[in-house]
Amino acid sequence: MSLAWQRVLGGISGCAAIGTSAYGAHGLKPSKEAYGKTYESGSRFHLLHSILLVATPSICGRKNVRMANVSGALLTVGMALFSGSCYAVAITEDRSVGKAAPVGGIALMAGWLSLALVRR
Repeated sequence: MSLAWQRVLGGISGCAAIGTSAYGAHGLKPSKEAYGKTYESGSRFHLLHSILLVATPSICGRKNVRMANVSGALLTVGMALFSGSCYAVAITEDRSVGKAAPVGGIALMAGWLSLALVRR
């Protein structure tokens, strides 16, 4: 199985992270500062993990395609749930829509740990 999906998805995700960051800086006008900080956290994690997703195949190497796929999947799910929840909370100004953030955070941590377990 090819690992090109991680490069493509990471690139698209990185582009989206820049766009959402620009929206947060110029378009989002939250009524409370805490919502702006929540949005900023989601955006920062989104961009950082997009970069890591692009780098995952190189980190894992050609011998560890399965681990690269597992790590990439964990990072992708984590970004969607964590950053998506942060964005939703900030835009709606309703903390109840952010219930997926902890699951996303755990998926991101698992993605990092899976990369730490790669044997080259």
